[in-house]
Amino acid sequence: VQLQASGGGLVQAGGSLRLSCAASGRTFTTYAMGWFRQARGKEREFVAANSWNGGTNYADSVKGRFTASRDNAKKTVYLQVNSLKPEDTAVYYCAASLGGMDRVQYQPTYWGQGTLVTVSS
Repeated sequence: VQLQASGGGLVQAGGSLRLSCAASGRTFTTYAMGWFRQARGKEREFVAANSWNGGTNYADSVKGRFTASRDNAKKTVYLQVNSLKPEDTAVYYCAASLGGMDRVQYQPTYWGQGTLVTVSS
């Protein structure tokens, strides 16, 4: 599976973005998909996950502000990020693993390149 993330940019605090991650391969529906982020000087952290059938899981820090979704026909997952805060500034990565959301959250197999989100105060 190859993953291509896009949609990052510079936004003011309180603003929104929609990140996308397009996947290649014929078995997209067998993969759980995840979003992670890494701020400068910090470790990469889990943000959100989608199961193959649309189930979701979120880090506590983004619950109520971020929404993860997927379109299996387009082999694409999305991360709608609302009410952005300066501390959300990071490179955002998408990831994929066979199996359930726990697998992609704790043992992601495939990674996309990151897309930078910068939130100004």
